[in-house]
Parts: sequence; C-alpha cells; structure tokens
Amino acid sequence: MVSMMTFGEKSETVAPYRGGEMARPRSAELDAIVGGSSALREVLQQVTLVAPTDATVLILGETGTGKELIARAIHSQSNRASRPFIRVNCAAIPSSLIASELFGHEKGAFTGALQRRLGRFEAAQGGTVFLDEIGELPLETQITLLRVLQEREFERVGSSQPISVDVRIIAATNRDLNAAIEGGAFRRDLFYRLNVFPIHVPALRERLEDMPQLVEHLLERYASKIGKRFKVIKMNTIETLRAHDWPGNIRELQNVIERAVILCEGEAFSVDEKWLRREFSRGTTPAVPLVTTIADRERELIEAALAESKGRIAGPAGAAARLGIPRQTLDSKIANLQISKDRFKARAASY
Repeated sequence: MVSMMTFGEKSETVAPYRGGEMARPRSAELDAIVGGSSALREVLQQVTLVAPTDATVLILGETGTGKELIARAIHSQSNRASRPFIRVNCAAIPSSLIASELFGHEKGAFTGALQRRLGRFEAAQGGTVFLDEIGELPLETQITLLRVLQEREFERVGSSQPISVDVRIIAATNRDLNAAIEGGAFRRDLFYRLNVFPIHVPALRERLEDMPQLVEHLLERYASKIGKRFKVIKMNTIETLRAHDWPGNIRELQNVIERAVILCEGEAFSVDEKWLRREFSRGTTPAVPLVTTIADRERELIEAALAESKGRIAGPAGAAARLGIPRQTLDSKIANLQISKDRFKARAASY
C-alpha cells in the first residue's frame, strides 16, 4: 500500500514557517523563503538583525541556494526598501565593460562611448546594489569598489570628477574567496570590507527537514501554471527527494518538481527516482585552476589587441581602445601579466 500525504494539509511536518516576532512587518520577499529548519531559522534571524542597519553583507553559499532571495529580503526589510534594488551579475559582464556598467562613463571615454552613461551605482542612489558572483570581479574594478566602500565615491570611466553615492552593498559568491586571495585573484583588503556581516546560506542537503514544505510550495506554483490539480503527494516521493544530495540545491529541486508536474497524471503527485540520477561526478574539478584560466584568457585578449595595434597602447587605434578599457588599466594588466610590448613592435617592424 502506498502512503499518501494530502496536498495542502497543515500537519506539523508541512506547516509553513511563521518565525518569531519581527521588528517590522514581514515582507513578501521574506515570506517567499520557505522552510522551518534550524539552519534556515538561523539565516532568517541574521537577516532581520542586519536588515535595518546599513552594514555591508556578504552572502556565501553554493549555486542554487537562493542567495539573491536573501539579498532581496534584506533590502525589503531595510530603511531603503522604497529605493531601488539593483542586481549586477559580475560574471555575466565582460571584464572590459564591468567598470563602465558599474560606475558609468563619459562621452568619448573609449571607442563606442558615444554619450555619457550612468552606471548601476548611480541608478541605485539611496538604495541597494547587489553584486552577485563578486568573486569574478576583475582586479582593477575591485580597487574602485574598495574606494566606494571606504569613501562612498567613485569616478565615471573617462572622468576625474568624483561622484558621491549613498548605497548599501550586498555581495554574494559561491567561490572560496580565501583561496582566490591566495591565488592573487581577489584583494584581501576588499574581502575585509565586504565581510562585515557574513551570512552562510545552507545547502539543501543541510536542511532536508524543509523538504515537505518546499515540495508543497513548488508543487502549488507549477501545477497552477499549467492548470493541474493534485490532491495527494506520495510519501515515498518525499523520502526519495530527501535521499538525494542535491548538487544544484533549490534550483535543481525546482526543475525536478516542474518536470514531475508535467509528467504526472491523475491526482497523486510523485517523482521518479530515475530523474535524480546524477550525470556527473560531484568531485570533478577543472583540470586547470580557475584563477589560471582567467589569467590565460586575459593574456590572450591583450596580446591579440597588441598584435593588431602593432604594440601601440594609446590612441584611437591603440590596444586600450580595441579592448574598450582605459590606457592606465591596460598598462597595469600588462605589468601584472608580464607581457612584453616590445616584441609586438619588433614583429610589426619585421613585416
């Protein structure tokens, strides 16, 4: 006989987390964080403590654990809730454009800069900037961010005029920043500035007691989208989901539930164990360290630009303009990567 759990029943194991008394009304973002496990309650307590302050927050956790949801909950519970919440994925913006995206640029600052552009920090004035995947931020941009944290001001690319800014910074990463510091990819002083109030978001396998509530929450979401209705959840489904180690965390669980909603027929919801079989090894690591890979790619781009510009750095046809970055930034990168500019000049002379 297959055990069933009535979908929507408010038993002790599936009752939504209500939390303790809050200093201010709970926001929709905070209520969207589902679960009542001790690990999650600790995170929510940290959120409610730090939200009313202006302290910089560093959110740590694996991919798919809901770090952005925590950041939005902090903003919505803060005194800045009525002001903008600007999210920046530092890994999704090319390193040559990240400074312009964050801090803006002046007309003519580089090739293609046809007009002045405000950056994300100016757009977030009075609100919160959420720097997701902060570990991917290029070193030269880390220096500018450090200045923002210390002095609350910056300069647009191509300008020497300082701009004051009033924003709260929340950063997040799934990387080991201490390892990145040791590898030379992340500044130690910036880490200390960001790490004022660290919050570790637990992996799903660390909060398996939340599984019934999470399944019910996601089932209701995806079933309503396609017009399906389930009356019961097979109990062996919950046990099957608890037995999985969830390398993709909540994001992976969302995908599994959505797929099951599409495939399940009738009024009983279940998940096939075969869908959870892993197609990769959890312990697999890149053959080349990430820090080395990034440096090698940066070297390739710079050397290609130097070859095209015949070793010239400045000017409209120079390597800096081709890469879309300031000359000083390129000079710094060339020095750090120990690239010889002379060999490109010599190569051009020999043609």
